[in-house]
Amino acid sequence: MDRVEQKLQMKDEKFKRRTGTTKPVFRMKLEVLQTAHNKLHELGGQPLKNLSIGDKLLITLKHYREYTTMESIADDFGCARSTVYRSINWVEDTLSADGRFQLPGKQTLQQGVLKTVAIDVMEHPIERKKKARRVVFRRTI
Repeated sequence: MDRVEQKLQMKDEKFKRRTGTTKPVFRMKLEVLQTAHNKLHELGGQPLKNLSIGDKLLITLKHYREYTTMESIADDFGCARSTVYRSINWVEDTLSADGRFQLPGKQTLQQGVLKTVAIDVMEHPIERKKKARRVVFRRTI
C-alpha cells in the first residue's frame, strides 16, 4: 500500500489534521495533477522514478502544513532535496494554473463590507548594546 492510500484510509478528522485539506479536495487536486501529468507526457518522456503524483502532492501539503525543511521531507520520502523542491514548484504551478484552488483576488475582497479592522502598531525598543565610539586622533605634520 502506497503513502497516498495509507493517508486516505485515515479517519476524516485525522486526515484533515495531517494534510490540511479534506479528502474530496485532496482527490480533486490529485485528479488535476494526474491530468496535467498525462498531458505533459502525451508524446513520451521519462516515467516517474520514485515519487508518484500523490507523493508529490503529499510533499507539498506536508511542506505547507508543518513547514518542515526540504531535507527532512527528502529523508522521509527517500529522495533528494532538489527533487522535493521541483515537486513543490510543479504542484504549485499546476494547481494555480487550474484556477479552482486560487484564493479570491483583491477586487473580490474589496467588494465585501468590512465590519472591523484591527491593526497592531505597538512599538518595542530593540535591546542591544550601544556601540562605543572610538575617538580617532590624527597627527598632522
